[in-house]
Amino acid sequence: QWQLVESGGGLVQPGASLRLSCVASGFTLKDYFIGWFRQAPGKELEGISAITYGGHFTNHADSVNGPFSLSRDNAKNTVYLQMDSLQPADTALYCCAESGRPRWNPTSPLSDYEYAYWGQGTQVSVSL
Repeated sequence: QWQLVESGGGLVQPGASLRLSCVASGFTLKDYFIGWFRQAPGKELEGISAITYGGHFTNHADSVNGPFSLSRDNAKNTVYLQMDSLQPADTALYCCAESGRPRWNPTSPLSDYEYAYWGQGTQVSVSL
């Protein structure tokens, strides 16, 4: 079954870190461009980070550039989103998505229309 499952979210205080996981089943994750998106209550979906299918390059939105980073563990068929220095503005549902086209990198990696398959998401809440 072709599936993406996110985990690692939770409730943390400002300044804390979380590492989100995006685990694939039914396909080989390393062959696909992977993106992370988030949606806060009452706000539009925001593309925040993406990693090329080869894992050599990453893109980050200005809003997360610096505190957030991406990595792959091909042996575990997993992409990780490391989030440091979390702030209340980072509170959102975080989802990973894959491009649907193997060994291909999109021209707009932070745009949702470049992605075909999505996970259900994991909630991140940052509050005192």
